[in-house]
Amino acid sequence: MSVETITTISPITNKPVLTRTGISAEDLQQLPVTATEAFLKYRKTSLKERQDIVKKALKLLNDKQDELAKELTEQMGRPIAYTAKEVTTAVKRGEYLLKISEDALKDTDGEAEKGFKRFIRKVPVGPCLILFAWNYPYLILVNSLIPALLAGNSVILKPSPQTPTIVEHMASIFSEAGLPDNVIQYFHCGSPLIIESIVRDPKVALVCFTGSVAGGLATAKAAADRIVNVGLELGGKDPAYVRGDVDVAWAAEEIVDGAHVGPVVSKRSKETIEAHIKDALDKGAKDLTPENETFKSPPSEGNYIKPTLLGNVDHSMTVMTEETFGPVIPVMKVKNDEEAIKLMNDSEFGLTASIWTKDTAKVAELAEDVEAGTVFVNRCDYPSPDLAWTGWKNSGRGVTLSKFGFEKFVKLKS
Repeated sequence: MSVETITTISPITNKPVLTRTGISAEDLQQLPVTATEAFLKYRKTSLKERQDIVKKALKLLNDKQDELAKELTEQMGRPIAYTAKEVTTAVKRGEYLLKISEDALKDTDGEAEKGFKRFIRKVPVGPCLILFAWNYPYLILVNSLIPALLAGNSVILKPSPQTPTIVEHMASIFSEAGLPDNVIQYFHCGSPLIIESIVRDPKVALVCFTGSVAGGLATAKAAADRIVNVGLELGGKDPAYVRGDVDVAWAAEEIVDGAHVGPVVSKRSKETIEAHIKDALDKGAKDLTPENETFKSPPSEGNYIKPTLLGNVDHSMTVMTEETFGPVIPVMKVKNDEEAIKLMNDSEFGLTASIWTKDTAKVAELAEDVEAGTVFVNRCDYPSPDLAWTGWKNSGRGVTLSKFGFEKFVKLKS
């Protein structure tokens, strides 16, 4: 197996900003071996010791916010205000998981029986492979890394080639915080075959994947010839239903906030977005985007697409059914609540959805019928660390965040 050279292209300029050397076959095979050796020692540490390490690491991460935000913007293109917010939100999310860790990992007592002590203990699963995406890399990583370490596991991290330095910083931060050697390892890779090879390794006790549906299915398939848990966080379409009783201008402003983006991540992504828009227009959609001076002269370099508002759309158009992953909002009229819910559920995805209304009694009924892991009311795109983050249908399998986010990182022993 030849060693890759992995190049990160900035979507701001479409020029290379850094390169990394991919992992060799020998080093790839050694990763789970070393992770197992580190795990056997680390699992013996107390929860209090692990909590102290995580607390120190989160403070170090917060202290490096400005440096990390600037670098993240360069690599994946999100405006600096949003990348800085991502780092601070990742810290807050980690702090919440730290706060609930004792309760999430404590023993569960069995029924009392004279002469016996009966309980269920949560023990770490072993080396965890965490494969994560570029779009919110610190947030996505924290979702799995923090509970994995608090539960007593070692981890192997594989970042997106778009944001490769995340793992380097996190490994350095945790080392400075006192995490024992090799409890965190990482590798750089762009080849699906290499990823599938380590997924198949019997020493890997858990696989956590965040990315596309195709990537998730390939990961699950690679793991299918052995008994191993594979957590998947995949795509989403995130429908928003605005009922007639709500202030439409206010709802529109809030919904648009969930669609902000800088330059899209790659030329290929830009081409996909343009194809979705063209498909809709060819099938009768109307471009309702208002005139704006800032849209007329986008930067000559980079993958910029003007914000686009489409009307007269329907579910024959890809923009209504597939992930567009860009600054495009299609708007479709519906006759009533029943039609709205039917259309919201007419999707292969089920990550999030939102309903906008003043009728708090009715919305509880409507939300019950929405096929999504998270249903927001009068807001969107605000995951909360105390609530389970989970996808339905092709949006994934398994849970992160909340006390339930610890479950896949432990085995039960009675």
